[in-house]
Amino acid sequence: MHAHVENKKESRLMISAGLNFATTVAQIIGGILSGSLSLLSDALHNLSDTAALVISLFAIRVAKRKNTASQTFGYKRAEILAALFNACVLVIVSIFLFKEAVARFIHPQPINSVLMLSVAVVGLIANIISVFLLKSHAHEDLNVRAAYVHLFSDFLSSLAVIAGAIVILLFKAYWVDPVLTILIGVYVLREGYKIVGESTHILMQHVPKGMDLKEVQRKIESINGIKDIHHAHLWAVTERDVHFEAHVNVSYDMPVSETCVLVKQVEDMLKKNFAITHVTLQVEFDSCRDVNLVKD
Repeated sequence: MHAHVENKKESRLMISAGLNFATTVAQIIGGILSGSLSLLSDALHNLSDTAALVISLFAIRVAKRKNTASQTFGYKRAEILAALFNACVLVIVSIFLFKEAVARFIHPQPINSVLMLSVAVVGLIANIISVFLLKSHAHEDLNVRAAYVHLFSDFLSSLAVIAGAIVILLFKAYWVDPVLTILIGVYVLREGYKIVGESTHILMQHVPKGMDLKEVQRKIESINGIKDIHHAHLWAVTERDVHFEAHVNVSYDMPVSETCVLVKQVEDMLKKNFAITHVTLQVEFDSCRDVNLVKD
């Protein structure tokens, strides 16, 4: 079942990448011929979408590689790195859009609004298809979500370009073009910044968002036979792969067979209550002097 979902995700990424590349070519040609900066900025954004989709697809395939003696975590972080890279590209693209928009405000240019509108509609259709293809997978992992944000933001920018083309066609208000460019840039910058933050949070091995290490401590120490836990670490390798390790100080000098039962109890509790997928516990009996929850 999981393999089927992964294959479906990959095929949808491939289709979306193809659609976006074709749209990019059309928008570049249309933007040059029509003189529309917002259409060219949308083309640039679309090009970054294509790159994001290809990188996301590559990362998914790399992440499938099995763990080895030299790569004990495998290549799971490839998807997080791809998300970070794509988000950084979003931020860079938005800065470029701001710069070009300011230049166009200073030196306004006439625009072929009919051609601008026609090409923008083509881009919108491609974006709608791509967004629809990836929407169901956008909540599954950060990597696909980053690609989805690329596509959704381009969907919004296509709508904005269409609205702008209509206004220019009716009222010859050429200033609308750079205004739209700035609005697109603001949205892209905001979404890119959010994904950069989420990716960095995981890569820095911070406690996963929404989880409280002290609450984990409280739950574990409420189990009969456990005196305290200390030297704890709680982090995520990927969004779905959360790890926990700690020293567990037992209440009395119990045999190994009893500690195995206790460890299994802790593992089951952590999986049920916190969705922690990998647990490593060092069981001991009053052997550590430093019993702080987090080791200094």
